[in-house]
Amino acid sequence: MTRERLDGLYLLLLGSLLFVLVGSFMERMGPGSMEDFEAVYYSSQCLLQHCDPYNESELLHLYLAEGGERSSDPLQRGQRQSVALCINLPTTVIFASPFAMLAWGPAHALWMIFTAGIFILAAFLAWDIGANHAPVISGGLIALCVVNSLSLLTIGNAAGIVVSLCVIAVWCFLKKRFVLAGVFCMAVSLAIKPHDAGLVWLYFLLAGGVYRKRALQTLALTVALCLPAILWVSQVAPHWIPELHSNLLISQAHGGINDPGPNTVSTRTAGMIIDLQAVIGVFRDDPRIYNPASYLVCGALLLAWSVRTLRSRFSQRNVRLALAAVVPLAMLVTYHRPYDAKLLLLTVPACAMLWAKGGAIGRIALVVTTAGIVLTADIPLAILVILTKNLPISTVGLSRQIMTVVLMRPATLILLVMGIFYLWVYLRRAGPETEDSLEQ
Repeated sequence: MTRERLDGLYLLLLGSLLFVLVGSFMERMGPGSMEDFEAVYYSSQCLLQHCDPYNESELLHLYLAEGGERSSDPLQRGQRQSVALCINLPTTVIFASPFAMLAWGPAHALWMIFTAGIFILAAFLAWDIGANHAPVISGGLIALCVVNSLSLLTIGNAAGIVVSLCVIAVWCFLKKRFVLAGVFCMAVSLAIKPHDAGLVWLYFLLAGGVYRKRALQTLALTVALCLPAILWVSQVAPHWIPELHSNLLISQAHGGINDPGPNTVSTRTAGMIIDLQAVIGVFRDDPRIYNPASYLVCGALLLAWSVRTLRSRFSQRNVRLALAAVVPLAMLVTYHRPYDAKLLLLTVPACAMLWAKGGAIGRIALVVTTAGIVLTADIPLAILVILTKNLPISTVGLSRQIMTVVLMRPATLILLVMGIFYLWVYLRRAGPETEDSLEQ
């Protein structure tokens, strides 16, 4: 353990300590605490009591019977809708069922402990991947990400677990250690939130060789995990597929909790939507415009990434650059919030590698990666919301629209910049050379 590695590790430990202490305090003191965990908790309880978690009236009845809010306040009504309108996959509901067997107090405490523990482990493993090149830079960037992930503890979204499992799986595959555990972690991650881990899994499928084997093993296990969940939910709620589809449409409609448009409640919160639709919607708040436009832009970038991956030999350099390019793009394709962007942990190893090589590319990589972590981080976004709370949201006039995007959608803009930058480096520098062993 060199001095630099120790310094990087100390930074990571400090960030982890602050994450646990501040996050636990905010969870106890903040309004709407564990809101997202409430959603899966009550959905799982509903299923365990043989009622339909995808039927809003049945789930709302259970929620209110357990003491849920009846307030007319818009924010609390939004919180109630986020709980009573189940938009989670059956696998998520089943995954939370062991917690739903417990009373709320121990259930949410255990969820927080599990989330904190597995996220810190994932952060350490992400640091371990990049520490060979720049341990202090890696430690500092990851500590910055960890200490700004307080929402994982305050609202309890399953993204904290999904992102962590995905990062752990990547470490297992790259280090060729605990490979079966890595397959299991990636499979659970895909089963709960495929839109978070899906493109990371796709990289290993396209990379070929033994990594394609790992991807196929993961796919088989994912199917094996999903089938019992689907069968169970189908037995209790035979109409869950059209009900889930209806719930998704309601949540994404104008004024819904997941509406990416500029005039929704979440626009002026640190939990803003960060997909590309949220930016295009400022210029044209019409899903018939912003959805196809987002898919076109992201699709073109992902097509270039896929072609390069298929044509490149798997190497330490290539895997780092490929993951650094695809993770920001994954956040832009479809619905995501800042807690999903904690997957940016996987961009740090590429940044550390480029920084260690020196030159302008390394400096740009550090600036872009730092900006990406900061502008998707909980504390800076909360400060930004406070500073801009009295500014009007304008969708009329190009200059005002641009100003609205810059001030209200900085996370989306930096993710787009990150994705384009790392894709450019990947296209330019990926090659057949095999660098230092990944096991080092």
